[in-house]
Parts: sequence; C-alpha cells; structure tokens
Amino acid sequence: MRLSRGVPLIAAAVLAGVVTWPASASATTGAGGHCARQERLRVPGAALQQTACLPDLTTTGLAGTPYTDTADQAGLTAAATRTPSGVPGVQIDGYFPDSSHFNTTHGWQHDAQFVIRLPDHWNGGLVVTGAPGTRKQYSTDKAISDQVLAAGYAYAATDKGNSSSDFYLDGARPGDAVAEWNARTTQLTRAAKRAVAQRYGQAPRRTYMTGISNGGYLTRWQLENHPELYDGGVDWEGALWTADGPNLLTSLPAAVARTLGSASDADLYAVGFARGSEFLWPYHEQAYWGVTQKIYRAEFDPGYDPACPGPTAGTTLQQILAPCASDAAYDYASRPASVHRAVARVALTGRIGRPLITLHGDLDSLLPKAADSDVYARMVDASGRDRLHRYYTIQGGTHVDGLYDSYPDRLRPILPCYRSAFNALVAWVEHGATPPANRTVARPAGGDVVNSCALDGSTPGH
Repeated sequence: MRLSRGVPLIAAAVLAGVVTWPASASATTGAGGHCARQERLRVPGAALQQTACLPDLTTTGLAGTPYTDTADQAGLTAAATRTPSGVPGVQIDGYFPDSSHFNTTHGWQHDAQFVIRLPDHWNGGLVVTGAPGTRKQYSTDKAISDQVLAAGYAYAATDKGNSSSDFYLDGARPGDAVAEWNARTTQLTRAAKRAVAQRYGQAPRRTYMTGISNGGYLTRWQLENHPELYDGGVDWEGALWTADGPNLLTSLPAAVARTLGSASDADLYAVGFARGSEFLWPYHEQAYWGVTQKIYRAEFDPGYDPACPGPTAGTTLQQILAPCASDAAYDYASRPASVHRAVARVALTGRIGRPLITLHGDLDSLLPKAADSDVYARMVDASGRDRLHRYYTIQGGTHVDGLYDSYPDRLRPILPCYRSAFNALVAWVEHGATPPANRTVARPAGGDVVNSCALDGSTPGH
C-alpha cells in the first residue's frame, strides 16, 4: 500500500473472477446529449480512468458488462429484491496511485479502484460508499447504487485500497491496511465532488456517506473525522473498532472456539451473540467466523501466530474459510499494548459531527449488535452527540440479506429499512423532519417483507 502506505461476507464472493475491460469503451448514444462533454471529465489524482456514456447505469443495464460485477454482490440482497432501472448517464472507472495489487477487476491488477456514476437527471446530491467485507467497488451496486441513482444522486464507491482475504498483507505495520480504507474513502469523496462539478457545472449541494458492514464502519469514521465533507450518513451494521474492546477480536474467538469444539453456546451469549440466532450459527461456522478472526487478527496482531494465516489466508475456498486453531484461545485483553495501539489508530469515538442513522439486525451472527451497534450508540450518547443519532434495531435482520431466502419464516431483509432510513436522513438534513425515536422495527407478519419497511410505529428504545 502506498497512499502516502471483510472477510468475504459470503463464500461465493471470496473467489470472484476477473472482469475484463474492453479495449475501448465507446459511447452508446449519439454525439449530442450527455455524451458530448464526457471527455472533459477528469478525476483529480487518478492514475487511470475510463469514461463511458451508458444508456442505463443500474445493474439491470450493466449486468454482463465490464461496468459492474454481479459475482461480487452475491448474498447481499434477497432474491425478490426489486430495483429500479433505466438511468442513463456517464460512468467513470479508474484507480488512484497505489503499490498493492489485490484488486484484479478489469485486469488492472491494481488497488484503490473506484467507480463514479453521474446520471443525466441529477438532483444536486452525491452518495459515497466503500465496499463491505473484503469486496470491491461494484459490490453494493444492487443494494445502494441502483436506488440512489434512480433518485437522481451521483454515486461513488471505492474498493478501500485493498481487498480479498489477503488484505492484511498490505502496509508496513499493523493496522495500515484498515487505516487505508478511511484515507481512500476521504480521497474519493473529494475527487468525486470535483468530478460532479465538472459534469454539472456546480458542486453537489448535499453529500451523504453510507455503507454496509465495513462500509458502515467507514460511514461512522468519516462523520467523526471529516464531517466537513458530508451532510449526513446511514450506517448499515457497521463494524465497531475500539482499542480496549469490544471489537471483532473480542467476540469472534469464542465463535472459533465453538467451531473447534472447545466452547459452549453460553460462551457465545457471553460475548454478545443473540439468543434465537442459533439456527444461523452452522452457516457462519463454515463461511464467516474462522476467516474473519484470522485475517483481522493478522492485520492487528501478526505476532500472535505468524504461521497462520502467514503470507496468504489460503489458495482454495476451503483453506480461506478454515479457522486457525490458535485463534480459539485468543485473548485480546491480554495482548501487548502495541496491538491495542494498532487498533487505536482506526478506532471509533462516537463523536459524530453530522446526522447519522444506524441500522442493525437483532440476529446478526457475525457482528452481534450487543457487542457492536448497541455499544456505538452508547458511545455517541456519552460524547454528547445523541441529538445527531438515530438507532433502529431490525427484528429478524441478520448480517447479509441473502440468508432471508433460506429462512423466510425467521428472517427479514434489512435493505427496505435501509432505503426508508436513507429517505428519513434526507428529510432530516434537508427539511428538518425529525426521524422516529430510537426503536426496534418489528418484523411484519405479512405483506412484501422484501421490499417494504416502515421505521415508525414500532417499539421505542434500544
């Protein structure tokens, strides 16, 4: 990594293939109209960019083309999710200078890749996000990009500067790879604002930060550290990093120990896993817990077991997902101060400077909310910023919406609640409409659970 230096959320995304860029991206509409000025667009700081004028910037129009990667979106949305289409505009793909090469998209073998989408019919706003897990820049196209483009927003997404289950190899010292995620998001936000101004003749009137999982963490961090760049954000189950815990390294060792037969259900409850989520644990044992613990532990504490994962998390899917036996006994609290300092470099404080809405499923079995968003909400309250924060627990929600298709009688997708939350944020920021109080959003007994959600009328409190 050179700026100056997610576990796969589902196994299908771990070994996503290369998307090959065409030799020349040609305009798909006539010389007049929105294609006429695309050659003037320059992303400040980009080492390479490809600009194309497209008839539809949504996944409906881009599926099967080099302008998105549906494989990297696997599992993030329920099968019956409805998405808009028919949004013409300009797409810019490219990368910023970087020395790491985890992202193979377009055959570029280059990190710090980004995508910027500029719809013809612009509403004056910009939405920025970073990839969840260890995915890349197109991963939230269906979950986020489609909807905000249809509403008229420009959209920008980053691969965070490193991706894949080997991301921890990036950088010179512990914590560098995750620190780059924050820096790359800031870098893209500033560059996208300039690109928007070139395209439309004026800077965005409103800029919103948002994201899922690691993207939710980025949202929290940006609103804490760069509130001047944004007007607000929506945090969808963001990962929590605090120097003294809780964090992933305080909750996941018990899950790994259970996977290896040396911990009980009670041990998982003790670190925050929810009663009632047990039916999801076998899947997480196979797809999440082992790989997540070992690659994040290798990022912040490589000295604990240098041999595992070592120079790679694995070359086959089975190797990548397998836990390190040593991680079952990992005790973050007793690790050297240097480890805690590495986490402190990327830690959250709760001192948000702009309005933030947080969503978290009560059945999340990767980032249990009791050890994550419940804690973050208390951090925000303790910092005196509670007036800027709303927190909604989604009953029946879990870490990825794709699991709804396996358990439609027990789960609900979070995406429709996320869309409602985004609309509530806009109304809050732009019209002063106060969102509902912190509450649990009840799982509906019927109706279109996949595509509808009302944030009000539920149980107050969190």
